[in-house]
Amino acid sequence: MKIIRIILFPIVPIYFVITWLRNRLFDLGIKSSKSYDFPIICVGNLSTGGTGKTPMIEYLIRLLKDEKSVATLSRGYKRKTEGFILADENANADTIGDEPFQFHRKFQEVTVAVDADRQNGIKALRALKLQPEVILLDDAFQHRKVKAGFNILLTAYNNLYYKDIVLPSGNLREPRSGANRADLIVVTKCHKDISEGEKKKITSKLKIKSNQQLFFSYVDYAVDVLSESDSLELTKLPKFTLVTGIANANPLVDFLVEKGLKFDHLEFSDHYNFRTTDIEDLASKSLIITTEKDYVRLSSHKSLDGKLYYIPIEIKIDNAAQFNAAVKSFIS
Repeated sequence: MKIIRIILFPIVPIYFVITWLRNRLFDLGIKSSKSYDFPIICVGNLSTGGTGKTPMIEYLIRLLKDEKSVATLSRGYKRKTEGFILADENANADTIGDEPFQFHRKFQEVTVAVDADRQNGIKALRALKLQPEVILLDDAFQHRKVKAGFNILLTAYNNLYYKDIVLPSGNLREPRSGANRADLIVVTKCHKDISEGEKKKITSKLKIKSNQQLFFSYVDYAVDVLSESDSLELTKLPKFTLVTGIANANPLVDFLVEKGLKFDHLEFSDHYNFRTTDIEDLASKSLIITTEKDYVRLSSHKSLDGKLYYIPIEIKIDNAAQFNAAVKSFIS
């Protein structure tokens, strides 16, 4: 992969200019961007993935759901349907995508929808009889046809955007200057004990604007792994098979190693579509631990009943009161 990225380096300037010019046309109003008179919060990143958008959406749901009627709108990556789909009792990972289905399973009081055309999705949501008061746009930072009122940009601690370059040799979807559109920037997947000195260094490197706020967060793993009907204490697990189909499994692997747990790791690409042969192989394992995103796709296979569990996570934000106040100030 590194060799391919080196070979494709001459394309980097071309990609940079195209994406920079596209953003500039939106900034100047030459390309149109639709604004709305109700709260829309966009959660996104500059990179191709692995920054923790799903846990952030869940954080915002928990923050707002008791005060406002909330809807999430995602593209529904790798779903087997098209157009606008509203999650209902028949929804699954194939119809709406794994991450939206995860939202739907966990938050029954929240409206979950998917549509690649974000403008059309917002219009359809606002046409519902039970009209959402707040819409959370998942992974929509580059969808400039919608002008969200509030933008939360995520960048992972181990791959901060100031260290990166654009595709295809780097991981950035657009130039680093795109970060200027963010209201809040969150450095995700930090160490719990990150020092104030390191925070200051990162703040300086990210070149935060006077109108922006920067926060740091880390992943908090649960003490038990769960299935639909059972739970097991994490630290007492016998040797197991870890299955991941996410952009960056390193933080989870490091956490499990630090706990002294014994496991074999089967690592797949992000949003991997498990094949019949994969399921047959997994069915031969005695105990499988996976991420919640992978669980919503794997749990439909009956051959994995009784041996498939996931480890729940939440994000914890330093200065959470300040973060929450910024979000609620926008909502109000």
